[in-house]
Amino acid sequence: MSQPSQGPTNLRGTLALNPVTCTSCLVCIRECPTKCMSLTSHVEERAEGGRRATKVNVLDSFEIDFGLCMFCGICVDLCPHDSLFWSPIPTATESGNGARARLVYNIEGLAASLGDVPELINKEK
Repeated sequence: MSQPSQGPTNLRGTLALNPVTCTSCLVCIRECPTKCMSLTSHVEERAEGGRRATKVNVLDSFEIDFGLCMFCGICVDLCPHDSLFWSPIPTATESGNGARARLVYNIEGLAASLGDVPELINKEK
């Protein structure tokens, strides 16, 4: 008998967010078919040597409700800055009664799935 294979290394694990690269462009929010994500941001002016200050969106909060998410990957495909991606590292969940509150992940919960994933992504390119 042969040993069972481990499967491909590029399987979808869970959604992860890199909050550093997120520009709060709202593309993922607008295109999500189940509207399971929410995002809040504010505008900051940054003087970077030009004649006038540059206005940039700064991410305040980002949440995904995994109770509504159907894991279609549209948000990952459309993110122009690759801030949302599939992480092989699962999100930290507690097994048990499946309380609805534990299905909503904020920035910290989504960033916890980062691990060494950005380094792996950069090595593949």
